[in-house]
Amino acid sequence: MRATAATVSLAVSVALIVATSACDQGGSESSSAQDSDCPISGHYGEFHLSPVTADALTVKTTLPAPGWWNGDTPDSIKSGYEYCMAANIAYRSGLDRLKVVNAPFPEVVSGRTKDFDLALAQITITPERSEVAEFSPPYLSSTLGVLIRDGEKIDEGNIRDVRIGVAEGTTGEQFVEKRLKPAKPVTAFANDPEMVKALEEKQIDAVVHDTTILLAYPQKQESRVRLVGQYRTDQGYGALYPKGSPDKAELDRIIRQLIDDGTLAKLSAVYLGAAFGQDPAKIPYFTADGS
Repeated sequence: MRATAATVSLAVSVALIVATSACDQGGSESSSAQDSDCPISGHYGEFHLSPVTADALTVKTTLPAPGWWNGDTPDSIKSGYEYCMAANIAYRSGLDRLKVVNAPFPEVVSGRTKDFDLALAQITITPERSEVAEFSPPYLSSTLGVLIRDGEKIDEGNIRDVRIGVAEGTTGEQFVEKRLKPAKPVTAFANDPEMVKALEEKQIDAVVHDTTILLAYPQKQESRVRLVGQYRTDQGYGALYPKGSPDKAELDRIIRQLIDDGTLAKLSAVYLGAAFGQDPAKIPYFTADGS
């Protein structure tokens, strides 16, 4: 049964417990309480979960991710598309706390950990990842963008001849290695800011990564990069759950409701629209064969 989406408040206070990942600060955790700036809608406690932490929704992500998680550390985040998506899931599940855990992307999609309820990290649903983890219905379609330095002339015809950077463990890395097959070695980076900095400093010539992530970088002050194209992938982002999650069916229901009642469309307009600064559909489409 689908509930009517009624806006409760444009700035509902959602208590948060924020934790650093095991790879930060020598495995120590820090926690604090703060208010969320997210628009919260729906009915509190309509759904029922069995969370790994009592009374809290534990969400893994990879920071930084501007537009998706606005802040560089878990305790600095108050807004963003996926952050507010998680806050709405917690609210509709009757959970008063959101526990955010920052982890490297390869760890998030590895299927090796079960100490979380779901991961939201712009994760493309793939058959390989579905073998080690569970996925929600897709909540946003994805393409792969091509980011280059201002003043450079790189297109689908000559991209194979330049030095390409990719994000480690992503579908972009697989696409470049298996479809583009560039003549020069591909460099994989552990995080997005490091990869874009390498582009700006001429250590690489182009970045191939999710368009919805790369769109934020040309909007930054003093930016020296621009998006020149994108590749269709016919794939989408999904929430990732540990394999065998007892809450998969209920979380799927919540996410479908967030899609159907327009909540995620509103979050996209508020947070991704501001981060993009342009219509992604107007970026030229490249083909892998250059034709």
